Amino acid sequence: MVGKSVEALTSGQEESPPLRGGYAEPAADTERILAEVLADVVCVGQVSVDSHFFDELGADSLVMAHFCARVRKRADLPSVSMKDIYRHPTIRSLATALADSAPSSPVEPSASVSAAPAGMPQYVLCGALQLLTFLGYSYVLALVTARGYEWISAGSGVIDVYLRSIVFGAAGLLVLCALPILVKWTLIGRWKPRQIRIWSLGYVRFWIVKTLVRSDPLVLFVGSPLYALYLKALGARIGRGVAIFSRNIPVCTDLLVIGDGTVIRKDSFFNCYRARAGVIQVGPVNLGKDVVVSEATVLDIETSLGNGAQLGHASSLHSGQAVPDGEHWHGSPAQPTQVEYQVVGPAGCGAMRRATHSVLQLVAVLLLYVPLAVGGAGMLLALAPQLRAVLEPGSAVLTSWTFFLDTLAASAVLFFGAVPLLLLVLATVPRLLGRAITPDRVYPLYGFHYGVHRAIAFVTNRRFLTRLFGDSSCIVHYLRFLGYDLSRIEQTGSNFGTEVRHETPYLSSVGSGTMVADGLSIINADYSSTSFRVSRASIGARNFLGNRIAYPSRGRTGDNCLLATKVMVPVDGEIREGVGLLGSPSFEIPRSVQRDSTFDGLKSGEKLRSRLTSKNRHNAATMGLFLLVGWIHLFGVTLLLSGAADLYASFGASAIALAYVLVLPFTAVYFVLVERAVTAFHPLGPLFCSIYDLRFWRRERFWKVPSETYLRIFNGTPFKNVIWRLLGVRLGRRVFDDGCYLTERTMVAIGDGCTLNAGSVIQCHSQEDGTFKSDRSTIGSGCTLGVGAFVHYGVTIGNGAVLAPDSFLMKGEVVPEHARWGGNPARQIRRNSGEEWK
Repeated sequence: MVGKSVEALTSGQEESPPLRGGYAEPAADTERILAEVLADVVCVGQVSVDSHFFDELGADSLVMAHFCARVRKRADLPSVSMKDIYRHPTIRSLATALADSAPSSPVEPSASVSAAPAGMPQYVLCGALQLLTFLGYSYVLALVTARGYEWISAGSGVIDVYLRSIVFGAAGLLVLCALPILVKWTLIGRWKPRQIRIWSLGYVRFWIVKTLVRSDPLVLFVGSPLYALYLKALGARIGRGVAIFSRNIPVCTDLLVIGDGTVIRKDSFFNCYRARAGVIQVGPVNLGKDVVVSEATVLDIETSLGNGAQLGHASSLHSGQAVPDGEHWHGSPAQPTQVEYQVVGPAGCGAMRRATHSVLQLVAVLLLYVPLAVGGAGMLLALAPQLRAVLEPGSAVLTSWTFFLDTLAASAVLFFGAVPLLLLVLATVPRLLGRAITPDRVYPLYGFHYGVHRAIAFVTNRRFLTRLFGDSSCIVHYLRFLGYDLSRIEQTGSNFGTEVRHETPYLSSVGSGTMVADGLSIINADYSSTSFRVSRASIGARNFLGNRIAYPSRGRTGDNCLLATKVMVPVDGEIREGVGLLGSPSFEIPRSVQRDSTFDGLKSGEKLRSRLTSKNRHNAATMGLFLLVGWIHLFGVTLLLSGAADLYASFGASAIALAYVLVLPFTAVYFVLVERAVTAFHPLGPLFCSIYDLRFWRRERFWKVPSETYLRIFNGTPFKNVIWRLLGVRLGRRVFDDGCYLTERTMVAIGDGCTLNAGSVIQCHSQEDGTFKSDRSTIGSGCTLGVGAFVHYGVTIGNGAVLAPDSFLMKGEVVPEHARWGGNPARQIRRNSGEEWK
């Protein structure tokens, strides 16, 4: 290969470098220095400037990330990102691209923060006020529950109990729905753009409103006109015919503007606030008329989309970005494109249909769900009066061994009986409902077919079962049982992880030999503001899918592809085969590298059969332990509630309130102890091994320990830091965590005063085909991880650095101190020719 030197490019003359036995010498200083740095990284004497990084030198993304970090430390070299490496995979082409790139001004400084960081007294006071708020709310809830239960249980017969349950449930539902709205207007009034210092009294008010707004029962009506009415009541300016399908609830709603006919699809973030450098920054999000916001997107504060604009899936708008009227953008940060993301035609969906749907939803809730939830215990006691002895004064059930044995047996029947019952429901109900939906046919929203479609999605996405069967040979049989088309199964024992979601299982196809890491969301339903359509989503054979991938039904990938973590799956152009895809928007990378073929000998033959048998035995024991842990937790919660019922005669509502309060710390401490027990004899550490290695099976066992649900309750409080430390995280002082998730807690170090936003992830491992890799990650003091940001393994982030929303920081990256990085894959953010985002 003969290329151009830097001098030839600048002078307009071509120059062929001398070749010596296949070795191309550097023709310019930039090439020479880059070659020397790379030779040092890959531990060879010299590197030809025409040698391919991956195909000829055998490097992988981790090695090249170290190369980029070395280059960034050199003042005599321009900055290099992993995207540059993949696009220009030789020293010569890389030097040429760097010479051709337009000069840019210095890195954009982080936004100024006027508030001084909070001290330890404010941190402690904030936690105390949050605890008092929780205790007060629990007591009021217990008092109302006790009085309501007494009134319901006093009914004469099942019909009377049912009617009383409806009345009390309706009143309770009205109060629970109205309370967050009332508290928001009382404590905040109208949200305005501002900064709130974290851990201050102003932050306590913010946290109270955020917590109540996101716990309102109306949140369960996402995808319904009732949800839009809820946001309007909170101050959002929402036009007619808006459809919102994302469960990520905006908080600063007065700054949210959504025009007529706009659709916001699932898993999108539009919070109207962000946390950064120790403050909450509140800002507007403006969406015009007929806007399309696709799945798994992030809208930062001070962003907007004009009338008729579209934002593609797995994309984001960073602060200051505005999409003009009628334009289509995608990527992270987003950039213009010609791709059409609104592929469903309109349908008749007027005000009467929306109103009727809303009324029917409320009727179903009031006449069915509320009586079952509120009056179930009362109706049970009415049918079985002998059970009243448990609640009678002086029964002293807590001192009876018979009571403990009965509770243990009852919890076992309830827990272990629920699994086959749920499987029976999954085998019948959604399959019958699915007959009513015709693929590729456009249906109007808020009618019979829409209700059937949403019911199928709700029933078949049971996280408990995917966690139970995931990371084992059972998962493919479970997904096929749900309705997935998996072709001819090539069993690996890790075909799918513990998180797999879909819109409908009956139109989800995965080719033979494909492996999926975790967090796959199959998008086989497309929506407009008036209609929806379900279509088959097909993932090709012999693929590998990384973490957190949203795969649309129009995905243009075929066989033998590598879809990297957080990749934006292309929906236009030719079908990609035999390549890897990375980034948003995605670009091609090598399908595999030499390092990942180390364990190919275990993928077939007698070695595979032997190792797979051993893995199945280990995974079966893990599944049994998972069920045992869940049962013991249910038993403990049952004891707490039964004890509260026994003490109610003596202490009244205080006993119920105490049980409500104790359930949370009991759950947290219990699962902390479980996790510590799992890792006590086999601590987590850096690994490079096959998926048929015992060390990997132990890591799969660790991932079975549930933590997301109970950790979420502590978001935004100092108590989450306490739990992180109990779980083994090396955590600094006064870290603000608004909803970050750490996959391997003992392998993460986070410095003082860091700010971790909602939806951010620090994942210390990666799996590609049959190879597992993990390493430690370190986050320096004062760092900020944006909303939805993803940090991979082996990463070091310097003090004071900022990672922008929806960014993907690749494995092995080193972020300098006080730098600002963003994008997918992440790189230094610079101003270029007057434009904020390059």
